[in-house]
Amino acid sequence: MSTLLQELSANQEAMKTWRHHMHRHPEVAFDEHKTASYIAGLLREWGYEVTEGVGKTGVVARMRCGDSKKSIGLRADTDALAVQEANDSDHKSTIEGKSHTCGHDGHSAMLLGAAQHLARTRAFNGTVNLIFQPAEEIMGGAVAMIQDSLFERFPMDAVFGMHNMPALEQGKMYFTSGPLFAAVDNWEIVLTGVGSHGSMPEKSIDPVVAGASLVMALQTIVSRNVAAKDSAVVSVGAFLAGDAGNVIPQTATLRLSTRTSKPETRQLVLAKIKSITAAQAEAFGVRYEIREGSPGAVLVNDPALTEECADVARKLLGEDQVVMPGPTYMGSEDFAFFAQLKPSTYCIIGNGDTAMVHHPKYDFDDDNLPVGAAYWVALTQHHLK
Repeated sequence: MSTLLQELSANQEAMKTWRHHMHRHPEVAFDEHKTASYIAGLLREWGYEVTEGVGKTGVVARMRCGDSKKSIGLRADTDALAVQEANDSDHKSTIEGKSHTCGHDGHSAMLLGAAQHLARTRAFNGTVNLIFQPAEEIMGGAVAMIQDSLFERFPMDAVFGMHNMPALEQGKMYFTSGPLFAAVDNWEIVLTGVGSHGSMPEKSIDPVVAGASLVMALQTIVSRNVAAKDSAVVSVGAFLAGDAGNVIPQTATLRLSTRTSKPETRQLVLAKIKSITAAQAEAFGVRYEIREGSPGAVLVNDPALTEECADVARKLLGEDQVVMPGPTYMGSEDFAFFAQLKPSTYCIIGNGDTAMVHHPKYDFDDDNLPVGAAYWVALTQHHLK
């Protein structure tokens, strides 16, 4: 075990205290007021210059040491989920219907552990910016902070993030160059026809039939347009039309979720949704409206930076505790919007044999706290030599 990891392991109980406090008091997207205040209070105690309210409920803590103009950002997410926790631990959620069943409490506690160590030792030359980001679960927090001039107010040369993942060996770190998490785009398609009595379909222009055909046509996008080596998903998760069996409704609404693993695949899939919808609407004589949700983004790791980060982890943890290339995921992560603007690396830390994230019985493994915190410290010392 490296000396740095030993030092952070000695502080594991403090990190557990912080995590368990946040776990007991979960707050969902853009409602993380108490969580932000709690985090900000600790950081101020340790001597950081703290700014609250960045992107509504985000916190940025800055510390400068030495004379270097280099600057990096380390990001953790702070929001919980609207999920009723099914665990019975001493630190279980005290808020009905809300819980940290994705591990953002652990992510924040790891970064706090690193923050305390960096403030005490000040063994770096440059500026470290600690980003405690809200609203990751709704893919809104990163964009909100960017729109609130995050990078103008807090200049950074590069930004780094980390997420835990069940089913991967506890404490191991995983690095993947290039695309890591998929883009998600949630769209709604409204088809408008002419309603009629169910006994007189000839008097109607039936949006249900048009919608049913459209659902099937959309399934050809991935199977007949996306290369087998690429990953994409087009799902129609909701089909809303009518209330009675003997009435042909006026409108039908389809709610779509698409996942794409490359930026170019995303553009292809979204363009095909538009062209197929237009063609199907014309064929069935219905009008259509496509309501686009917030734009998605593929999380793409900078290759050179990712190799550097993996090397930092190898020196810290040992060769056998670092996997590169690691797995890729069709899930989404709004750190992608940071990575569009700054050189970035987002890595994964294994959470072991636990329930999957978002499951009511999921919980973050506290043994990861010193590992993640030590990685953040080592990464800061590497980039801010």
